[in-house]
Amino acid sequence: MFDFEWDGWQLMAFHVETDADVHGDHWEVHLAADELVSCLTGGIRLCFRPEQPGGKEEEIKLVAGRAAIVPRGRWHRIALDGLSDIMSVTLPRGSRLERRTEG
Repeated sequence: MFDFEWDGWQLMAFHVETDADVHGDHWEVHLAADELVSCLTGGIRLCFRPEQPGGKEEEIKLVAGRAAIVPRGRWHRIALDGLSDIMSVTLPRGSRLERRTEG
C-alpha cells in the first residue's frame, strides 16, 4: 500500500472489504509526519496501540464523511465495521509495520 521509500506526500484512496485489505494484523507507524485518515463510505475504527505496557487500545470510530489525525510516531491500525472506502494522506518515508500479537 505505502511506498516506504517515497520522499513526498502520498495520497491514497482505496476500497476495503476485509481486515486483510488494511493489514489489520499489523500495527503501523509513520515517523516523518502525521497521517490524515478519512472514511469516505462505510465505517472504520482507527485503533491506537497502548503507549504503556498493559494499557488498553484507544479507538476512534469513523463513519462516512469523518476524518481523524494519527500523530506522527503513534502506532495504529484500522479495523473495519463493513465495506468501506478510505482516504489517507501522509509522508510514508520511514514508515514501519509490526505484526500484532494478541495479549
